[in-house]
Amino acid sequence: MAGPITKEMVIGEVIEEWPGTAAVFKKYFGKGCSDCPGSRVEDIDFGSTMHNADLETVLKELNEIASKKRG
Repeated sequence: MAGPITKEMVIGEVIEEWPGTAAVFKKYFGKGCSDCPGSRVEDIDFGSTMHNADLETVLKELNEIASKKRG
């Protein structure tokens, strides 16, 4: 997986590629997000909708972490 994190990406795959993003998912989606079976099939857009989180804010914070790993 390379490049920016997008709303279509599966939560569990993002956490695998960029482990630091787990903190962002915990912040906006709850502490059990990384252990939830749904994280293997649900995308960031769906998670944001289900947890009433602002998608653009979530993506911004996720991409800040992803860019630090690449940097």
